[in-house]
Amino acid sequence: MTRHWSPLAITYLVLALAGLVGTWFFNTLAIIQLRDFIGDLISSGPAVSSITVDLLVVAVAGCVFIVAESRRLGMRFAWLYILGSGLTAFAFTFPLFLAMRQRRMTQLAASVTPMPGPPRA
Repeated sequence: MTRHWSPLAITYLVLALAGLVGTWFFNTLAIIQLRDFIGDLISSGPAVSSITVDLLVVAVAGCVFIVAESRRLGMRFAWLYILGSGLTAFAFTFPLFLAMRQRRMTQLAASVTPMPGPPRA
């Protein structure tokens, strides 16, 4: 594998792939069946509405986290993860961001070299 890909980063990539495949399977099914996607989310009962609100709040919090963490770690183009979540699924872009974040943290940790100090007695 390429440099800086830790086992945790690879785990996040696997989750991103599962999120992409899982959501797009059902998105494709909804398109084939000519379903009203937004209408189904809103009017399919209180349980579906509860899950919709739950996931929407988590996605917004995740977007805030993406912006804050990418600034803190010096990661560019964080807005692409947020934009991509509208085009694919947050279940894909958030674990993808976490994988890239982990990779960046591994890269930063590898670039820190200990400063030579006085010899210890």
